[in-house]
Amino acid sequence: MTKKAPNPIDKHVGSRVRMRRMMLAMSQEKLGDALGLTFQQVQKYEKGTNRIGASRLQQIAHILQVPVSFFFEGAPDMGLPETDIGMSEAPSPAYVSDFLATSDGLALTKAFMRIHDAKLRRRIVDLVEHIAGKSPEHADDPVL
Repeated sequence: MTKKAPNPIDKHVGSRVRMRRMMLAMSQEKLGDALGLTFQQVQKYEKGTNRIGASRLQQIAHILQVPVSFFFEGAPDMGLPETDIGMSEAPSPAYVSDFLATSDGLALTKAFMRIHDAKLRRRIVDLVEHIAGKSPEHADDPVL
């Protein structure tokens, strides 16, 4: 018997739950307690293995102090027809959400946002781009 792969939307919503929970430094156990669930059930939600129902998602949004729409930001396009009510914006790449859902991504983002000097932040971005290897059109740009 083969296991069915999680739906991409369920995985995305789960990763956003994980990202927000980690931003609040909340454990899976603490979120589970607030929901009346085990931490294992929270794990399954975060992996997209178990789908989160509408009322449960509303409850999670309340506990994590975000609107329900937060969980769908940057969700993959599932081939639905676009409407003319602002739904045609390009979603953010999945790798960004995946990175922000990691402890390193979250720590880096939090630390970076504590740097108030905009010029210093820009220089850090330039440095990281240089270390990672820039695209050819920026190869001659000075670093720091």
